[in-house]
Amino acid sequence: MEEAQGSKAPIQRFADVVSGYFVPAVITLAVLTFLVWYFVLDPGNFSRALVNFTAVLVIACPCALGLATPTSIMVGTGKGAENGILIKGAEHLENAHRLTAIVLDKTGTITKGEPAVTDIVSLNGQTETQLLHLAAVAEKNSEHPLAQAIVRHGQAQGVASGDAAEFAAIPGHGVRAQVDGKTVLVGTRKLMRENGVDFAVSLSRVEALEQQGKTVMLMAVDGKPAALIAVADTVKEHSAAAVAQLKKMGLEVWMITGDNERTARAIAREVGVDNILAEVLPEHKAEKVQELKQQGKVVGMVGDGINDAPALAIADVGFAIGTGTDVAMEAADITLIRGDLRGIVAAIQLSKATMRNIKQNLFWALIYNLLGIPIAAAGFLSPVLAGAAMAFSSVSVVTNALRLRRFRPQLS
Repeated sequence: MEEAQGSKAPIQRFADVVSGYFVPAVITLAVLTFLVWYFVLDPGNFSRALVNFTAVLVIACPCALGLATPTSIMVGTGKGAENGILIKGAEHLENAHRLTAIVLDKTGTITKGEPAVTDIVSLNGQTETQLLHLAAVAEKNSEHPLAQAIVRHGQAQGVASGDAAEFAAIPGHGVRAQVDGKTVLVGTRKLMRENGVDFAVSLSRVEALEQQGKTVMLMAVDGKPAALIAVADTVKEHSAAAVAQLKKMGLEVWMITGDNERTARAIAREVGVDNILAEVLPEHKAEKVQELKQQGKVVGMVGDGINDAPALAIADVGFAIGTGTDVAMEAADITLIRGDLRGIVAAIQLSKATMRNIKQNLFWALIYNLLGIPIAAAGFLSPVLAGAAMAFSSVSVVTNALRLRRFRPQLS
């Protein structure tokens, strides 16, 4: 938080550039004021010329210009922390208001990330208990949320005892293991195709489960179809409300997932997402975000897992769910502590409020100088009054920045 509050927003460069031209221009004007008064308007009156020279320098002092951005950034980032939004730097606070598209990871972001087994359909005559034992032991060494759902279900049923003799995780596809002398495959259709296992007869059952929004894993034993294992992950309470509000703000909302198209569409319908990127392998998420950026969109990525980290890093603004992994939070620009997707809405609203406040500050910082310099040069402003006006300019900027403390996110 301290680093963020002390960092420079890109808009600060505007103030720096203005100051770079403004200061030498003012010094030149002050010298010209002295010369015109001493030699033309009141010849030989050194004290009058010096007073007006001083008044121009004092009224033009760009103190408020230097305060305009940092004061708003400090209040804005502090207000974000109060609302469970940790912003790593001022540039991220500024960039959030420019977003045109938001990409939401499904598991753990839109959904709770706590999938549970709902169906086990036997295809080879073995009982559910026997199949669950083979699947649970095969998946025991996998870190994937769906694999852990099978293991938890097996432990609850008391059939997850034992260890696989061999184990191999195939990223984005599934696992292969040796359990009780049998070769067990659990994963996607692609995994089964690559291993020559034909599930064509069972596709109607698979599609029926997927239309219910369930993720179906195929299981083969010794090269033959053995079971369909359906897993469902419940949607977070406020996901639909957050998506609706993001769309109302004019943003394109995308959902990215490794699930197949049918399951992805079922979840997307539930929360109101119109754009879907389905069957995306973990290592390809960053590529999909890059593709959206190349289309001219300003992209925000929201994720919670290790495999989301590259996409979070490559996005214009990366949002990490605070209930997710440390790697995701490290890669992201903004962390939502509460894990509620409405935090994205709040972050964008805060960004817009802060940028509006900064622009107001820059206006107040410059208007005194622009109006006061010609008045001082004309001899109608004493250095004392010029000093008071300059001080009032700084006070007005700080006071305006403190108005941000009244910020309250408008959440539906």
